[in-house]
Parts: sequence; C-alpha cells; structure tokens
Amino acid sequence: MSDASARLRSALEWRAPGRAAPTDRWTPQEVAVGLSFDGRPHTVLMATPAQVEDLARGFTITEGVARADEIVSVEARTEELGILVDVRLSEGVVRRKARPRNLEGRSSCGLCGVQRLADAVRPLPQAVEGVRIAHAAVPAALANLEAAQALGRSTRATHAAAFCDVDGRVVLLAEDVGRHNALDKLAGAMAREGRDAGAGFVLVTSRCSFEMVEKAVRMGAGLIVAVSAPTDLAVRRAEESGLTLVALARADGHMVFSRPDRLVEAALEVA
Repeated sequence: MSDASARLRSALEWRAPGRAAPTDRWTPQEVAVGLSFDGRPHTVLMATPAQVEDLARGFTITEGVARADEIVSVEARTEELGILVDVRLSEGVVRRKARPRNLEGRSSCGLCGVQRLADAVRPLPQAVEGVRIAHAAVPAALANLEAAQALGRSTRATHAAAFCDVDGRVVLLAEDVGRHNALDKLAGAMAREGRDAGAGFVLVTSRCSFEMVEKAVRMGAGLIVAVSAPTDLAVRRAEESGLTLVALARADGHMVFSRPDRLVEAALEVA
C-alpha cells in the first residue's frame, strides 16, 4: 500500500470477552486540495491525495464548469498545507457558472458552502440512451469491484466509483474518502482517456444522492448502480433526466427506480 494514499497506524484492538492486543491498521490519507480555474481559486476539497488531476478534471465536467474538450491542461503542485490544482480552459471559453462556494467542500458533502438554493438544484441535460445490460451484470460488477478496491479493502474507510462494461467487468476504478470525489476522479479519468460513459455503467459504493445522479448524467452515463439507497430527490432527478437508477445492489438482487428498460433478464445477443 502506497503512503500517498494510506498510512499504517498502530492501534489497540479489543474483542470479547475482554481481550485486548496491539495491532496495525491502514488509514486513508485525507488532504486539502485547492481547485482553481485559470489561476482563480474556486474551492477546497478534502480528498485522498491520489488522482488529483482526474479529480479536478472530473469536477470541472460534472459541475458544469466546462466541457471535457474545453480543458487545455490540469496542473497540480504540492504545498506545505495541501495540493493546489489549476485547470486551464481554452482561450475564449466562457467559464460556465459552477455552484458558488464560500466554504471548503467536505469529503462527505457535495454542496457544502453553496450559497443559494437556486445553485443547489440546477437544470440537468437528458441522459444519453446508452446500452442495455443484463440484470446479472450488476452482481458480477459488485464481485469484481470488491476484488479491485485495494485502498478500500485495506482501510475499510473509503468510497469507490467504477466504470463497468456490459458484462460487469471493472474497466476503470477511483477511490477516495469522499463519494463525490471518487465519482469526480472516475469522470476525469474517463475524459482523459476518451472513454464513452454510455458504453457501460457507473457503479458507486455509497448511497445515491441527487448530486451523484447529476454527476453521472453530466459525465455521459445512461445508468448508475449504487450499493446503498437513493434519496427521493435522486430518484426524481433520475426520472427527469432519463437516467436509469439502480440502488440497494446486493449479490442476490437490486432495485431499479427509473428507466428499467435498460436492464433485461438475459444478456443481449449481438447481431
């Protein structure tokens, strides 16, 4: 395990019936990541210090600041108090209005510091039509994700976001202490590699809030699968945008809250 993502800490482990013993445990690193656009500070995210360039790129896309093809470069540098990342946009591009913030973004909350209610729930484009998948691809993806989560397996303290193909194989994976950060890192990595999010589905280990739905739509996905439950607003936003929302995903089943037509009983035959 890399010290950049986690640190080994000493602890005292207690187990019934009253026995204690010294032990070690990996804990995920969490640092301040200052994000700016064209040199102008925008927000501070508390994140795991890996894939920070992808985090910035994904944040730019999923928060509607700019399109992927409008990003010229992403540069990161480590400072004493954290990491500074600057996103440079194409000359002449008018930076779209991101949700204005006057506080740092906590790792657990995507809306910390948002100043107005109108900035919280903004107009959302329609989701891409994307592919259809078999119901069996969901438990297959869960099993593959468990095997791929190196940081999560070691620390049991991080979230993961993965892009899976139609058979449930994990194509790309991002991990972070924050669920929004993990999804932004995934979005950034996909944009950097030029991958089509509509060619598979997004899988997240967290609950599905409306921000997760919005980010999935903006990164070009047609289907998102969440391990935990969705909020009512998440379901409503998924219905409005045409995104398929699958939640409470387990090895033995899952629930489909919107656009169930993208899931079929058996694998589709390729003509």
